[in-house]
Amino acid sequence: MRQEVINYGIRANLDQFLHQLLQVLLVGFTIGMMRTVIPALAESEFGVPKNSFMLLTAFVVAFGFVKGTLNFVAGRLSERIGRKKVLALGWLAAIPIPLMIYFAPSWNWIIAATVLLGINQGLTWSMTQTSKLDITTPDQRGLTIGLNEFSGYLGLAVAGIITGYLAAALGARTGLLAFGLTVILLALGLTLLWVKDTLPWAKAESARIRAGLTSGPLPRYPTSISAHPTTWEVFALMSWRDKRLAAICQAGLVEKFVDALVWVFYPVFLYRHGVSLPNIGWIVGIYGFVWGGSQFFTGKLSDHIGRHKPNVWGMWICGAGVTMMTLQEGMAWWSLSAAVSGFGMALLYPNLSAAVADISHPNWRGSAIGIYRFWRDLGYGIGAIGLGLAAISGGSVETAFWFVAVSMFASGAVLWLLGEETHPRLNPQVR
Repeated sequence: MRQEVINYGIRANLDQFLHQLLQVLLVGFTIGMMRTVIPALAESEFGVPKNSFMLLTAFVVAFGFVKGTLNFVAGRLSERIGRKKVLALGWLAAIPIPLMIYFAPSWNWIIAATVLLGINQGLTWSMTQTSKLDITTPDQRGLTIGLNEFSGYLGLAVAGIITGYLAAALGARTGLLAFGLTVILLALGLTLLWVKDTLPWAKAESARIRAGLTSGPLPRYPTSISAHPTTWEVFALMSWRDKRLAAICQAGLVEKFVDALVWVFYPVFLYRHGVSLPNIGWIVGIYGFVWGGSQFFTGKLSDHIGRHKPNVWGMWICGAGVTMMTLQEGMAWWSLSAAVSGFGMALLYPNLSAAVADISHPNWRGSAIGIYRFWRDLGYGIGAIGLGLAAISGGSVETAFWFVAVSMFASGAVLWLLGEETHPRLNPQVR
């Protein structure tokens, strides 16, 4: 490859950076089409009996375990066959989803479609994030992931609103079919025609580090791992051997309890309080809009003040927003509660990933991000099981809200005690 191509930074790679932002927007559209209409109409459209809490959460459990596993696979696979091929495989897996929803005779088909959604999200969202980190500089990681997650969750929020209106106008199945096929086929075409593989950028960065050609503060890379580690070595390092990375992974897992709650029980909770589908879309959309939009600020903020404090405060603020949801009623209050949770997510979401990227060597960064995302998205499955059990034990949806709030406060405390600042400029490795 010509040397002038291997430049780093958003400006130097603006064309591909924007292509990847568009990709993650479409990734957000794909998951967003499943988050308003399907839970709210689970009883009337897909035959889920009322108060069947575990059956209702089954599709999110399936999504979490599948997406978590595919995140793990995607990171390792991308270091062997490249980022672009993994991205394309993710879009190919998504093609049957809207067709399965349209023809679904029962809730089991929705669960099966969500398995494919987990494959799609695990492969595509992982690659949009990893590809941007390949081509940007260490001081742009917070901004890079903030923009990535802004674009994805903007797509999620917009899709929830659009599909709410389409379901009201065309019917749930027809609306989701038209929206889903348009988004997925557009994304696959753009991937094949315009996206470049960024693995050469990661390899060039690794070569410069190996040759001692880097300047500036050194990251606190873990020392108890080989230069070219096996999958098991990276997994063990991320999961328990390095307490910093383990603290980040457990926080990532628990914060997904919130998103599982918003996905499964927010629509049910609001629908039972007489809120219309379009208005449910707006309330859930406010959560997504604040989460996504605030990351313009929170990702860049962590490039200046560090990752650790935003991550911890984000866990606690998000838990407070969940608590607020059940304390009063009305569109204004529920919208405010959703906004508080969204802002907490904006503080923690890009910066947990940025912290992982800070102290992951480029030789195994793709694997490290994949394993972090494995634990994080496993939180969908574990959280959804916890939500169902909490709702059963308490006899109401509201009990699930308290389960999530307590989990967020406790996990934030663990992160505060075991984690540390990872930004190389603020906490560099001693040379």
